[in-house]
Amino acid sequence: MNWKQLQTPLDDSALETMRAGERYLISGVLYTARDRAHRRIADIVETGGPLPFDMKGALIYYAGPSPAPPGKAAGSAGPTTSTRMDPFTETMLRLGVKGFIGKGKRGTSVRSLLGEYRAVYFATYGGAGAYLSTRIVAAEPVAFLDLGPEAVYRYEVREFPVIVVNDIYNGDMYESVLRRK
Repeated sequence: MNWKQLQTPLDDSALETMRAGERYLISGVLYTARDRAHRRIADIVETGGPLPFDMKGALIYYAGPSPAPPGKAAGSAGPTTSTRMDPFTETMLRLGVKGFIGKGKRGTSVRSLLGEYRAVYFATYGGAGAYLSTRIVAAEPVAFLDLGPEAVYRYEVREFPVIVVNDIYNGDMYESVLRRK
């Protein structure tokens, strides 16, 4: 397998080289956010309040981690189904988010928005949360601690494995695979 290295934060020059189906090992910072955190961020945007972290160039990981065991930065941290975040995607993109990590397909409107805002959607291994947690070298809560595992965490990761599902050119890895059958 051919894996490429990728450093966060993401910028347009990095995104321009990516194509659906390519594999990357990400190093840098990811922010976790699931449904309830997305709803809160959307509410903050609507009311004009301060955002909990700088979203320009950010990579959002759709995960709700379990508590960290002794000696580990994070507990099991597998991806959640991404379509639940589709209603909030345009808000996140307007804030400068450049990528998302989850599992499963995205809706047609989200794929279009990714092209319009020049952002990508990656998938990572569902069912491999314990393995993925070994790629997290530091973790700290950032916002919405009352949400428990759905709070926003800042992860520092080293060689976190992902595959590009949707690129900025409207490429779709899942559709490409289906066309080959």
